[in-house]
Amino acid sequence: MLKTFKLGGIHPPENKLSKDKPIEILPIPEKVIIPLGQHIGAPAKILVKKGDSVKVGQLIAEKGGFISANIHSSVSGTVEKIADIKDASGYPKPAIHIKVDGDEWDESIIKDDNLIETISYEKEEIVKRVEAAGIVGLGGATFPTNVKLMPPPGSNSEFLIINAVECEPYLTADHSIMLKRAKEIIVGINIIIKATGVKKAIIGIENNKPDAIKLFENIASTYSNIEVCPLKMKYPQGGEKQLIKATTGREVPSGALPIAVGAIVQNVGTVLAIYEAVQKNKPLFERVVTVTGKKINKPGNYLCRIGTPIGNLIEAAGGLPEDTGKIINGGPMMGKALINTDTPITKGSSGVLLLDIKESKRKEQNDCIRCAKCINVCPMGLEPYLLMSLAENNNLERLEEERIMDCIECGSCSYTCPANRAILDYIRLGKGRTGQMIRNRK
Repeated sequence: MLKTFKLGGIHPPENKLSKDKPIEILPIPEKVIIPLGQHIGAPAKILVKKGDSVKVGQLIAEKGGFISANIHSSVSGTVEKIADIKDASGYPKPAIHIKVDGDEWDESIIKDDNLIETISYEKEEIVKRVEAAGIVGLGGATFPTNVKLMPPPGSNSEFLIINAVECEPYLTADHSIMLKRAKEIIVGINIIIKATGVKKAIIGIENNKPDAIKLFENIASTYSNIEVCPLKMKYPQGGEKQLIKATTGREVPSGALPIAVGAIVQNVGTVLAIYEAVQKNKPLFERVVTVTGKKINKPGNYLCRIGTPIGNLIEAAGGLPEDTGKIINGGPMMGKALINTDTPITKGSSGVLLLDIKESKRKEQNDCIRCAKCINVCPMGLEPYLLMSLAENNNLERLEEERIMDCIECGSCSYTCPANRAILDYIRLGKGRTGQMIRNRK
């Protein structure tokens, strides 16, 4: 019997339109825009100025604190300016604008595709290399990876759980790299095992990816400490706490981190980036992004440089359909609508979804009918209808009591609401305000 988490969850249509599409390499753009805040935590500090020449992989902004990440140039060329841009959420954020000239890489990067299996570095050097490479969680959370590789003193690291679920509808970027780079991912897993000292690695893959399950079972069969765990399809199984519950049966307490139950969770794309950083000295300056939608001519998975305008990916996928109503950064459940196609790809960009006018139009919102469907599907055991009401009234103290900070913003509540209420929108607003209140108190 396939494993899954028990509390809540939904089954939206998969719409994996690009699941059989191999990775295509996107042409390098004429200009890239590289934001300084591509990660959770403090923005990076700029190291270059207007007129400077840069190479691919060159450090252009260094981490601004313990929870922060280095940023590297994804192209070679000249720094045009340092100026604000509007990010995927529409807020102005500082960014480095680079005009491209050729494709000259930093000499320290190993560019060949040869597999390097021998791990010649000890724990401390592995963590330093991951930190230097600016690696963050590529599943969307963008938490600095080097911090995850340093469990707190006294903690018991038992399991490394690889998040290869990709439960968000439409998205197939992780699936595509699993099929193309499986051997490198296995080496990356062993690198993390060496760095953290965990006893066992579990690769969680939903059973709508039978080709990936079979491939990883074959490769992992020679490793006694790596196990492939096929999972029943259920959204949001890619959430850390849900994945831990599904694969180990352990439950992370409210407000606690995975390490509290002996688990370290890494996205499969992050594992590949760790392999490239440690074995190839390659910083995180490119990633695979799914471009998809029912009206797109050529949905696919594209390897592109960080800072590439989203419009370039849309053109590669056949161009913008005339009846496009919204462009979503990410998937339909947790993604956010973009204000224009000039928004650049960042480390956390997993997909670009185009919805037509009919799909993207919100249905008329009605009064809550107290059906409790939002409660039944909440994977965190919250009362979403109540959180929405409290957020509307800005009752922050009560929101904290009702555990709004435990919300993983999966959108299951909004998806299942028969009254079409914008539950997640209000919860996000309330969560932001409550989080600020908690920080001010400290």
